Amino acid sequence: MTVITATFELATQGNAHIVDITGHVVQAVQHSGIRQGLACIFTPSSTSGITTLEYESGAVADLQRAFEELVPQDREYRHNLRWGDGNGHSHVRAALLGASFTVPVVDGRLTLGTWQQIVFVDFDVRPRRRRIIVQVVGEQG
Repeated sequence: MTVITATFELATQGNAHIVDITGHVVQAVQHSGIRQGLACIFTPSSTSGITTLEYESGAVADLQRAFEELVPQDREYRHNLRWGDGNGHSHVRAALLGASFTVPVVDGRLTLGTWQQIVFVDFDVRPRRRRIIVQVVGEQG
């Protein structure tokens, strides 16, 4: 079994900014040479998350609205009282979404559905530079 790790960076706007990262992940899998295995996509951040979504403006807006309805920004958060940084909601949203997503790799390709893209969501309250880790595990050639 082989393990290949790749990273890439994103510039994000924060405030539930959703970015399609599928192309970056596809490229990492292709460069890994793994034919059969798993690709794990991970964000080392407590205010962002990764999932799948049909990446089109309506679905993006719906997901952003759902996060605002479930975890409103204007609510009182104890994290904000302790640190005063105003991103308590960002931590809660990220915890609900999760920091990683795993996709099977079959014949050197991600097994995503036709309308399924991998998206990164930055919940923090300001623009950030984010690093994403893609670890591909499996058999080469």
